[in-house]
Amino acid sequence: MRPFTYQRVDSAAAATQAAMAASSAAPLPATEAPVQFLAGGTTILDLMKLDVMRPQALVDINPLGAAGGGDITAGPGGIRFGALVSMAQAAEHPAVLRDYPVIVETLVLAASAQLRNMASLGGNVLQRTRCAYFRDTHWQACNKRKPGSGCAAMDGMNRQHAVLGTSGDCIATYPGDFAQALIALDATVEIAGAAGTRKLPFAMLHRPPGSTPQIETVLAPGELITAIEVPAGAWTRRSHYLKIRDRESYQFALTSAAVALDLQQGVVREARIALGGVATVPWRAREAEAALAGQRLDETSATAAAAAAFAGAQPREHNAYKVVLGQRTLVRALLEAAEMRV
Repeated sequence: MRPFTYQRVDSAAAATQAAMAASSAAPLPATEAPVQFLAGGTTILDLMKLDVMRPQALVDINPLGAAGGGDITAGPGGIRFGALVSMAQAAEHPAVLRDYPVIVETLVLAASAQLRNMASLGGNVLQRTRCAYFRDTHWQACNKRKPGSGCAAMDGMNRQHAVLGTSGDCIATYPGDFAQALIALDATVEIAGAAGTRKLPFAMLHRPPGSTPQIETVLAPGELITAIEVPAGAWTRRSHYLKIRDRESYQFALTSAAVALDLQQGVVREARIALGGVATVPWRAREAEAALAGQRLDETSATAAAAAAFAGAQPREHNAYKVVLGQRTLVRALLEAAEMRV
């Protein structure tokens, strides 16, 4: 690990000021900025040890938890999570357990108990890819780590890589689970920065790789997530997350599906569907949602929706299995959600 300085701040304004003070004349993407924010530390410290990220300074934002960043507020209109709420706190909150089962499942299935106690919600949604070619600096060709160098995964071992949202420059999979629940439930994020506070649909936070895979989010230099809000809806209680892994213990998804359904006598009034383990960003499957609208939910309609969800898939040599596995995962998730007692 390379030398770095450490600073602890007690407000979002102070955090932004500390980050901007070290910004260069040509602002870098947030992931490459010389100052990085530190909350749970379960991602940034790993990447620093691997020499993948080389910040000159860490700004500890944990004191912001005392100013509301660690609060959960639930009401008839929805639920608000401070960005410094831990994964464990969110998964154990009575309102989340009662009204948002898909959130609970994405958090519990995401990591070990030790990591859930440390990791913050804001940091969780910003975790970086687990692509081996990105995390191992011996590989020279990685456009995320070294723009313009190529993508070793294209013709390498790409079993874990994405089939949706890919580009000719990157096929790395977004690894998170919680984000699938957020994008399915139309969450918003509150962001603080030098220009003040703004709100953004969660679906707009992450950028597909395109020709600039090193720019992973729309966060400007110095900006940080301060809260996540999830609106209430007729579909939140009938919601479910299914995660398929190589082993049941803590591991990243090969395929996953977050679904939320508003059913009336077995007919879909509205479906919310997000896919994980198969895309470069948190992936909303709107084609599948449209295919289910007004249909009786059964294996036939679920299978048709799953086919629509993967119609645009672009598999590589080793990950073609994800198309079939992803479809089956979604069908099972939909049928299991339909059987829930709410």
